[in-house]
Amino acid sequence: MISKLSIRDLEDVTYRGRVVFVRVDFNVPIKDGRITDDTRIRAALPTINYLRERGARLVLASHLGRPKGKVVPELSLKPVAERLSELLGIDVKFASDCVGEEVDRMKEELRDGDILVLENLRFHAEEKKNDPEFARALANGIDIYVNDAFGTAHRAHASTYGMAVHFDIRLAGLLMAREIEALSKVRENPDKPFVVVLGGAKVADKIEIIQNLMPKAEKFLIGGGMAYTFLKALGHKIGNSLLDEEHLNLVKGFMDESPDKFLLPIDHIATDKLEGGEVKELSERDIPDGWMGVDIGPKTIGLYRKALPEKGTIFWNGPMGVFEIEQFSRGTVEVAKAIAQVTQKGAYSVTGGGDTVSAIHKAGLKNSDFSHVSTGGGATLEFLAGKELPAIAVLSDKN
Repeated sequence: MISKLSIRDLEDVTYRGRVVFVRVDFNVPIKDGRITDDTRIRAALPTINYLRERGARLVLASHLGRPKGKVVPELSLKPVAERLSELLGIDVKFASDCVGEEVDRMKEELRDGDILVLENLRFHAEEKKNDPEFARALANGIDIYVNDAFGTAHRAHASTYGMAVHFDIRLAGLLMAREIEALSKVRENPDKPFVVVLGGAKVADKIEIIQNLMPKAEKFLIGGGMAYTFLKALGHKIGNSLLDEEHLNLVKGFMDESPDKFLLPIDHIATDKLEGGEVKELSERDIPDGWMGVDIGPKTIGLYRKALPEKGTIFWNGPMGVFEIEQFSRGTVEVAKAIAQVTQKGAYSVTGGGDTVSAIHKAGLKNSDFSHVSTGGGATLEFLAGKELPAIAVLSDKN
């Protein structure tokens, strides 16, 4: 089990009067200068409030979008600083850059409980390159390093890795610590029975997760576009449905090795054209030529619902169909509701990935209906695939 020092593991007095750098994930959607979803800002509030209440002087840093090393005014973090001011009811300071003399002066002028938000880290190409000079500049004037941005933990960038090595103690924020704990439980010591629900379009994204979790999982419930590669590997007709030809033999190998572990769709919702086409329910596994599967059918929904344990562990990533289109969303919505229901009965459920979170909200559910909803996309998948995430590896071990 991964065990890293978190901000809770140091004495409260440690933070008073100290300048604390917190790498947060404020990569929020902004349209016309307005934030359309502040979920990621709210997710950082527990760490921010914990440190402020103990007298820390906070310097918050994040990336936003993909400016590719150039200043892009539409990707400024200024609206984020303004929203944070509203949420906290205090005056949050904003720096027009993330390094340099002016930024260093603003760090020096901070008082206990103050917050300074730095401008978009990725306005500097050196951030993604993990440039040592840029990392040193970020570390200038900082007393304590904290990383609370799990969504970027699979990247060895200057703010997530390079600057951390300048500090003797490198701490996980509360969100990062919770992610590590929840995902470690799934990856290393899941309560039995352990069921993995995988959907989404690409088999390639899930191959390493299947490989890593196969020895521990009792069942894999497969949906979404990736299901048709599995059905094709069994010899079924899939019409014009998505097919990952490159991984067909690997998928066949999974099912040859453990045929009883994989539950696949037994009926489908299909269409002859994704937008504006004819839609019909197919009561069998085979999909005729000219048609594509776009959602699991009602019999499959029932099959998957019965396979979800009321005790044990469930990990879910990826929708069961093209859920963005209303008439192809039922499978995803029903599976989400079923996982939420068994969670209330005692199952430990972890979900992750942007589409999965969107599906939860489409189903009218809240994050609190699940044991843990991961804030990571690629980071979550890489963690569960058994990979070492650089931004976690660099944090100080508890023991």
